[in-house]
Amino acid sequence: MSNKPLAKEHPIAGFVRFVLSRRETALSAVAALLTLLGLALSLFGAPDWGGAVCFALAIAVGGIPVARHGWQEVRLAHRLGINTLMVIAVAGAMLIGEWAEAAVVVVLFSLGEALEGYAADRSRRALADLLELAPPVALRLLPDGEVQETPVEQLAVGDRVLVRPGDRVSVDGIVRAGQSGVDQAPITGESVPVDKQPGDEVFAGTINTSGALEVEVTRLAADNTLSRMVKLVQEAQSRQSPVQRFIDRFARVYTPAVAGVAALLAVGPPLLFGQPFWGEHGWLMRALQMLVIACPCALVISTPVSLVSAMTNAAARGVLIKGGRYLEELSRARVFAFDKTGTLTEGRPVTTDVVDICTCGECPEECGLQHAAAVEAQSSHPVARALLAEALARGIAVPGAQEVTVLSGRGMEGRVNGAQVTVASHAHFDEHFPHQASICQRADELAAQGKTVILVQHDGELCGLFGVADAPRSGSRSVLAALQALGIRTVMLTGDHPIVATEIGRQVGIEEVRAGLLPEEKVAAVAALAETYGVVVMVGDGVNDAPALARADVGIAMGGAGSAQAMEVADVVLMGDDLTQLPFIVWLSRKTSGTVKTNIAFALAVKAAIFALAAAGLATLWMTIAADVGASVAVILNGMRLRGVRTRMAGRERIRTI
Repeated sequence: MSNKPLAKEHPIAGFVRFVLSRRETALSAVAALLTLLGLALSLFGAPDWGGAVCFALAIAVGGIPVARHGWQEVRLAHRLGINTLMVIAVAGAMLIGEWAEAAVVVVLFSLGEALEGYAADRSRRALADLLELAPPVALRLLPDGEVQETPVEQLAVGDRVLVRPGDRVSVDGIVRAGQSGVDQAPITGESVPVDKQPGDEVFAGTINTSGALEVEVTRLAADNTLSRMVKLVQEAQSRQSPVQRFIDRFARVYTPAVAGVAALLAVGPPLLFGQPFWGEHGWLMRALQMLVIACPCALVISTPVSLVSAMTNAAARGVLIKGGRYLEELSRARVFAFDKTGTLTEGRPVTTDVVDICTCGECPEECGLQHAAAVEAQSSHPVARALLAEALARGIAVPGAQEVTVLSGRGMEGRVNGAQVTVASHAHFDEHFPHQASICQRADELAAQGKTVILVQHDGELCGLFGVADAPRSGSRSVLAALQALGIRTVMLTGDHPIVATEIGRQVGIEEVRAGLLPEEKVAAVAALAETYGVVVMVGDGVNDAPALARADVGIAMGGAGSAQAMEVADVVLMGDDLTQLPFIVWLSRKTSGTVKTNIAFALAVKAAIFALAAAGLATLWMTIAADVGASVAVILNGMRLRGVRTRMAGRERIRTI
């Protein structure tokens, strides 16, 4: 199984390969050679008919695709498009005997179209290269211990594969044996290998660095994280952003309007003022020049190439942006709302305090922890896992629980050994289960230390009080500081106790804390922030915060590599639990917005200048097409730069590009 890095093709060589690989662009190349031959014959004094024949052949060969597309625009779309305008301009130039200019128009226009296609092809190939990171075969472990090389498409869920040191992981799966560091950069953007041991998840396309791993397949090849990631980016690139839709609508009106103006310009001055109609400086030639410069090529391509390049760059860092719309919204965001648990904190809290307060006299020692663990065993919430882990660490037998239900945002309840058990927050117990002042005092003491307080009761009898603490993520404070430096206000929205939330907020440096929120109250808080600040970005785990993520203008989910739900529910997915990507995508979105505006302004300025020259009779047909194609080339190259831009904020970090 090859682990060689993907070869990087030189842009010029890549463009030549692209041109020669397609029939239409290959015809354009032939037309270019014929045009150059015709110009050479004219330059060296050959008979006029020799150059004319070369130009006519160039027009015929290179103009076939343009004429076909122009006919489709008129017949099927019932509108004047770019190709239609080119056909009219070329036909007019031939009519007045400007064969060289007509041929140059065809070649330059085809060159611009080919470059536009090449830009799109590079982005598609970048994603295809990403898919190729996953090896096509795996070393499947047979029941007798033998190893068999097997195509990944033939693997089934539950099969086990061997991943040797230095090999790329071929499947999504769970490590069942072995221990090693795995480079997850292609999926999550993490710059250093992540230690993996039995029970940990690994992803296809990542690199096993040091030790052999035995991996159980959990997803088929077509459904692995890498495939889903590429599919989402491809879907995102096909969706138009608001500015793209505006430009397209503008072009539909602008193009026929300018064509009408050019027609009036061709016949108006000759009829009304006796001006010349034919000739190099006649009004027909000026009208043809205006038709050429009217083509909105540069204007139309200026936005999509920039957005696609930026989204491809983000994907290379393990950030999925599901459309240009969200990239635009991020550039205008002025407030970020964060969930606390698992987002600003590690999301792996541990039980720090176990207080046995059972007074019934009939229960075994630590019955509160036993009851709590039984109910919470059916939850995936980090606090629930902390209580269950504590019970198992103490050797407490955890019975099964029945009729378990969730108390929205506050806890859980169910039946354990016939008793009705509730495991919930202190606030919930204050409302529904009256208890002694001493218990409240103890709960408040734990909360004052920044710990989450959980109580448990069975059949109305309080039997346990627990303190659970979750440490802030190591990079949370620096990330929030970087966002604030970009003019972003940071707000925490959490269902945790205000004292706990305030303490965590103080440690990470967040500007505003809103605590004790139920899920529907988080949604209301996001709506209130939108009224105050405009565009709101919500960052959460993608599952528990789904309503708030959906209400925000941009929902960002953490840890999409390990959660199919996170990849589906959010507008932006951080494939790894890496908050440091947030300042980067804000910077990238603003850089992209600036590039799009620059491209549009440049394209309009070039058109206005050449339009004025054409009206004054100071332009030539080849000059107008060169200006139009030049503007297209300039905006394409400027937009493609976003595939490899390096943020100044992350200057210390080596940013990979596909």
